[in-house]
Amino acid sequence: MIETVDLTKRYGDVAAVDALSLKVEDGELLVLLGGSGSGKTTTLKMINRLIEPTSGHVTIDGQDARAFEPYELRRRIGYVFQKIGLFPHMTIADNVAVTLTLIGWDASRIQGRVDELLELVELAPDAVRERRPTELSGGQQQRVGVARALAASPRLMLLDEPFGALDPLTRDRLQQSFMRIRRQLGLTAIFVTHDMVEALLVGDRIAVMNEGRLVQIGSPRELLQDPADAYVRQLMETPTRQARVMDALLEERAP
Repeated sequence: MIETVDLTKRYGDVAAVDALSLKVEDGELLVLLGGSGSGKTTTLKMINRLIEPTSGHVTIDGQDARAFEPYELRRRIGYVFQKIGLFPHMTIADNVAVTLTLIGWDASRIQGRVDELLELVELAPDAVRERRPTELSGGQQQRVGVARALAASPRLMLLDEPFGALDPLTRDRLQQSFMRIRRQLGLTAIFVTHDMVEALLVGDRIAVMNEGRLVQIGSPRELLQDPADAYVRQLMETPTRQARVMDALLEERAP
């Protein structure tokens, strides 16, 4: 379980995140939804202590995140970056194994775990293990990023727009693959996106952020049926409008 209590990050007089309080229950996927500059990525980085909050705090399974050394905390929480972040000079196997090497696993154990993870994200180990990231497609690289985040068997995951740069078909396949993995492993996750349709498809609940503040939190149905303000209403109008357009096109083409 992840909880933020009055979590705040200021840069001078500007509050990138302003008194954010929310709770993510065990096994839940919470989407942080909002436009650029709304504070989504800053929130993830504070949870993982990549940056420290100005005030407020984060608890992980009831323990204050500040009780852990940053490196220890990051081993407990898988992090999937927006721009993948694979090391270009390393093989795929070595990229996946980074955390396992740091915590001192032996070579044979690492190899077995790497192959297990590659299979989990639907990549054939024999085909990709010794290749470099530039030899893979964008979708394959993002799968490797997910495998690396899962290496040390974290129960918690943070995902920062992990599929945003991919083409629609690849994005849809990876969304479905990740949802399968999450259910299979019972992961608790926070998933950042600015895409309203993606938020509705993957989230158990959605937390809408605007200018650093939490505007509304609820299930996809609750946000669609009862938006808290004009900003949330505007966000929810996009998928609704797209659905109406699709329905109209299908009616036009019906025999």
